Amino acid sequence: MTSDALLLYGTRAVEAEPIRLSAGPLSADFVNGNLRGIRHGGIEVLRAIAYIVRDRDWGTYELALSDLLIEQSDESFSVRYAASCEGPGGSKLGFRATIEGKADGRLTFDVSALPESDFETNRCGFCILHPIAGLAGSPVKIEHTDGNVADTNLPLLIDPWQPFKDMRAITHQVRPGVSAECRMEGDIFEMEDQRNWSDASYKTYVRPLALPWPYVLPAGQINRQTITLRVTGGSEVTVAATGAEPVRIENGEAGTKLPDVGVVIYPEDVEAALGNLALLTKLGPQQLLLHYDPTRGHGLDALQAHAELAAAFPAKTTLECVAACAGDLDAELSDVAKMVRRAGLRLDAIAVSPSVDRQSTPPGSVWPACPPLEDVYAAARRAFPGIRLGGGMFSYFTELNRKHVPAGTLDFVTHCTCPIVHAADDLSVMQSLEALPFITQSVRAIYGTKPYRIGPSTIAMRQNPYGGATKDNFDGKRIAMANRDPRHAGLFAAAWTIGYAARVAPAELEMLTLSSFTGPFGVLAAAGEPGEAETPRPIFHAVQGLAALAGHTQVVARASDDRVAALTGRSPTGAVTAWLANLTPDDVPVDASAFAGSVTIWDGAGVRRVDPGEALARLTMPPYAIARIG
Repeated sequence: MTSDALLLYGTRAVEAEPIRLSAGPLSADFVNGNLRGIRHGGIEVLRAIAYIVRDRDWGTYELALSDLLIEQSDESFSVRYAASCEGPGGSKLGFRATIEGKADGRLTFDVSALPESDFETNRCGFCILHPIAGLAGSPVKIEHTDGNVADTNLPLLIDPWQPFKDMRAITHQVRPGVSAECRMEGDIFEMEDQRNWSDASYKTYVRPLALPWPYVLPAGQINRQTITLRVTGGSEVTVAATGAEPVRIENGEAGTKLPDVGVVIYPEDVEAALGNLALLTKLGPQQLLLHYDPTRGHGLDALQAHAELAAAFPAKTTLECVAACAGDLDAELSDVAKMVRRAGLRLDAIAVSPSVDRQSTPPGSVWPACPPLEDVYAAARRAFPGIRLGGGMFSYFTELNRKHVPAGTLDFVTHCTCPIVHAADDLSVMQSLEALPFITQSVRAIYGTKPYRIGPSTIAMRQNPYGGATKDNFDGKRIAMANRDPRHAGLFAAAWTIGYAARVAPAELEMLTLSSFTGPFGVLAAAGEPGEAETPRPIFHAVQGLAALAGHTQVVARASDDRVAALTGRSPTGAVTAWLANLTPDDVPVDASAFAGSVTIWDGAGVRRVDPGEALARLTMPPYAIARIG
């Protein structure tokens, strides 16, 4: 890595380098006690085998490793270590782990956990991740705990619940003639479709969700679990790596119209937005998504602040209105409408969602009391006649997938995503982009051609549907479910943003929101963060570029591999503009000779321009760089 980590990630802290384990055609990366990228013959078999300990809010404990011993030969590898974590009240859980891999395709991961005192957890045990690329919808064989075996398929569209329960083993095809069996012992396992949360995996995990949680691991009682992977059949020829080959970007056929770009505005951020109207104008969003939540104290003053901004900035406006639904719906929503009129707030649309629907209802849980959504939307329609009405979830696609809204009563549907629900390492966050086409395809399968909006979707989590609160992260770490993430201030977020827009472009969205204007989710650096206050972050340029493409016709751009994302639009005058993003921490050679025009690159060294012409055939994109061509 040639660039400063602070510029790339918003923090000087870097992730631990993985240790490559190899035995013949079998390989895996050892990272912080777990395995990533398990491959056979160069093909990914499993995305991860990880031993995970969750707290009562589904946060993940950081494990402290000790006594690490790694041994490797041409035909085998082995890893042994001890680890521990501490819970509330000084409770402590220790365990010992052994990993063994063989050239014949066998891999074993064994863990024995021993609580020193009663230890509370929502989950303690293995999670196995199957990749989605090339596997979604494919045949698998499921062996259940009672010995029955079923031939079935992994879900193609995203399953809102667990596709498989009471699992002992799952077998899938790696490539023609080669199969992989993953066997799980020591507890009862089941699978969930992690694409619900924009994870790029199917997750098989320990302890059914129908059982109570949190639960207690009794002091002094050993809990042992073992995962065994067996890859059989085929030759042992390893596929050659292609990382040195340039990523070729080619233009295809004309696609759909690219969506409006919005920025979310919270009442507490209006003052800063008004003080930076020139930068807001330069950013150029078509929509302001004005957040309003009476359950968190928002009232007339919040609407007046939004009205002042809407009057100063000529964009379309949508009120993101949380409904308390605590009494008479007509009275509640008409009161909001009266305050909107009193504040002088001009609105083009309103999106309404019950406050209770921001909390997830996991499998086996009791659904909370909530008025029928038909009644909520009918009351909103009566209170706000003459403007467009949207509904859906202000949380994530998971909740929309599990609780369908009556789309016939709405003018558009909406939801958000967040890539750090389950994991917050750099690779997992970037891999989450792979799940986005499955999310949009699933929404279209449910709601057809109904106008569709996504956002605000950011790396950091603005609310936690799965626990009591988001995690504070003032130290700027990479942690799941955090309400701020250091990478949002770095080039990493700019690349993720371009990659996000590229992945959802075929869905024919009418609006995409991937940031706020100021604050922890904003395109401007806030006081106390790296850089001067009210200075554009790298993500500013990405959102500005997407806003400039709004209304253009997408020209489907194809990349020869997924190291680089590409989004191309043709203006009404025929001018073509392409945005590229390097989604990796490495320099990536790019062949963009299918395009013409000047090239501007934003990378860890700043912004620079590249002469067009022959340079497009040998363009080098530094880590997480974004580039505009045309």
